[in-house]
Amino acid sequence: MPQPVQKLRLSALIALVVGSMIGGGIFSLPQNMAERAEVGAVIIGWAITAVGMLTLAFVFQTLANRKPELNAGVYAYAKAGFGDYMGFSSAWGYWMSAWLGNVGYFILLFSTLGFLFPVFGQGNTPTAIASASVLLWTVHFLVMRGIKEAAFINLVTTVAKIVPLIMFVVIAAVAFKADIFTRDIWGRSNPSFGSVMDQVRHMMLVTVFVFIGIEGASVYSARAEKREDVGRATVIGFLGVLALLVLVNLLSLGIMAQPELATLQNPSLAAVLEHIVGPWGAVLISVGLVISLLGALLSWALLCAEILFSTAKDKTMPAFLTKENANHVPVNALWMTNVMIQLFLLITLISAGTYTKLIYLASSMILVPYLWSAAYAVLLSSRGETYENAPAERIKDLLIGGIALGYAVWLLYAGGLKYLLLSALLYAPGVILFALARHEQKQPLFTPIEKAVFTLVIIGAGVAAYGLYSRLLTL
Repeated sequence: MPQPVQKLRLSALIALVVGSMIGGGIFSLPQNMAERAEVGAVIIGWAITAVGMLTLAFVFQTLANRKPELNAGVYAYAKAGFGDYMGFSSAWGYWMSAWLGNVGYFILLFSTLGFLFPVFGQGNTPTAIASASVLLWTVHFLVMRGIKEAAFINLVTTVAKIVPLIMFVVIAAVAFKADIFTRDIWGRSNPSFGSVMDQVRHMMLVTVFVFIGIEGASVYSARAEKREDVGRATVIGFLGVLALLVLVNLLSLGIMAQPELATLQNPSLAAVLEHIVGPWGAVLISVGLVISLLGALLSWALLCAEILFSTAKDKTMPAFLTKENANHVPVNALWMTNVMIQLFLLITLISAGTYTKLIYLASSMILVPYLWSAAYAVLLSSRGETYENAPAERIKDLLIGGIALGYAVWLLYAGGLKYLLLSALLYAPGVILFALARHEQKQPLFTPIEKAVFTLVIIGAGVAAYGLYSRLLTL
């Protein structure tokens, strides 16, 4: 007999949000930020990120409460507000961002193990890729056992990986040196950094990557035990992760100078703690990173499958992705996700793909889904839809949605033309699945507006393909 659909409590939803956001990014944050900005720009960048991401968190909270019938988060909001192709593109971009991030996590995981076992190198040696493949399919069959079981394991790993991070914050706060922190606040000794605004812009894709997953509870809204828990989990998870990220980043800048941090090998947090307490600090962080990555891999395996499954149930993706097993796990969606991860793991053997390149690409792919969600929140509040008896809340939500939308547009600018073109190259092939779904529904492929949008995507993809071929554009 099929098992009943299992519901997720507030603690499990918070763990999904926190577990999705705290992956490998925080453990590489000191080097990633120091490579692009000095203290002053870092503080400004985090202030912009805090406001922007907090408004996005409120957007997801508001939409979860005001549109409870939309049970697939980022994808459902884009479709409801702007049509089938925009909804499909949002789901496709979110899905690709998720599994590209997972490929990066596999590389970082075995790069970390490479400190102890040189055969793993930087995480992209034949032995590392073979081991990553074994781990990938282990996670696959674990998720196949059921959403609730996997979510419980994620709750355990989320608690376990936060412990070394909190220990780092406490130790680093004691060892913090103000003279190191204030040594060159605006980066004037490093002309390659450019202006303060350039430094802020260059660090933006890193901050986006460490917050991917903020919408995790929204994706699982249909499986939540209480609908209001979706919004609570999103905001609670965001505030906790924001505090941890800012403390880890800023305290590191008071332990080692920016030029030293910029040259560290990732996971750079291990080297920072080793600088304070000796070799056992590096071991502690490495263990925490391994646990963190295992939990993040599990979270994103769940999220990837769920977004494809939800999209297919709504007939925006082909029907074959709606197939579930006896444990209510979307098996075809899970297979499709992990086959793509496996393919890109093999590609890293040829292209020598690095963690940093993959996280930038993953970050650029998530920008469009975030933009459509913020735009939908603005659309609802500007129309007054669902606000008939709450005019004051309408004004507040319009302001919040407007800030979130402005932040999303700023991120597209901050990411730069290169990643915008590469994103178009990855968005373009998705039209094959969209066309198949439209054929199943006996519907025309595009509306006139959608045709114009797709034309722009194709032009961008063509420019990116030529740029890669001619080596004017690189990954």
